[in-house]
Amino acid sequence: MLDWFKVRIQYILPKHPISRAVGWLAAAEAGVITQFFIKIFIKAFNVDMDEAKHSNPSYYKTFNAFFTRELKNDIRPINDDKNELCHSVDGRVSQFGKIIGDDIFQAKGHNYSLTSLLGGKPELAAAFKGGDFATIYLSPKDYHRIHMPIEGKLTDMLHVPGELFSVNPLTAQNVPGLFARNERVVTLFDTPVGKLAIVLVGATIVASIETVWAGNITPPESKIVQHWQYEGEDINLAKGEEMGLFKLGSTIVVCFEPGAIEFADLQAGQITRLGQPFAHVSGSKNEEVNSSETV
Repeated sequence: MLDWFKVRIQYILPKHPISRAVGWLAAAEAGVITQFFIKIFIKAFNVDMDEAKHSNPSYYKTFNAFFTRELKNDIRPINDDKNELCHSVDGRVSQFGKIIGDDIFQAKGHNYSLTSLLGGKPELAAAFKGGDFATIYLSPKDYHRIHMPIEGKLTDMLHVPGELFSVNPLTAQNVPGLFARNERVVTLFDTPVGKLAIVLVGATIVASIETVWAGNITPPESKIVQHWQYEGEDINLAKGEEMGLFKLGSTIVVCFEPGAIEFADLQAGQITRLGQPFAHVSGSKNEEVNSSETV
């Protein structure tokens, strides 16, 4: 009954105003009040501050600065094997597998549309049909910067306005089409294994989503899908390089072309750590990657 209530209340709460108000508070330099909430949060969610570049909570002047804290140098070494992709985030595997036609598996009894996820753009979705996906949930205690699983050149970015349901496992099991309903930022890259989509999904009280090349993307100024194309611009990111961040937690969905990769022993519920092996370059792509390095 309590789980039913937790899900149903989200349909009637004014999620956008609440999220924007929390975002304003999280950005405020409120002195002892900010410090109080940071320390409460650390204790409530058992945040490991020993991993943070600045481990003393008093260093952070805003809650956002604390939440998007950097890690110590080299605490998440990036797997340097050219034939392996690395995990993009600290989080937990929600689901992974094949994209069946236009369907991506969300949870038992729920699929959602790849095309809808990518902003309702069939021309963008076409490359990923029959490919592979992985959905990674970032809990409140996790590191909230997102990094590249493989080197890539940015081709497109979209902001897709939408709902702001929670993206925790309970909600994913009970809200149909969750990741294609929530507000999100879609990023597309050309990589040595083909097209790559990294979708940053917003959620309740996520104050904003940022990318390293465009800064703050949400909250939006428009209620329509916005699409930026980067033809002629050399925005290249290395494997393991930071590409964006969440101010308060959420989820990423990563999509690959058919035959591009083979997942590295993933399991639903598995904890992920930035830089660790995520997937292997598949057979024919492996040959392409290696031959390109000898040219």
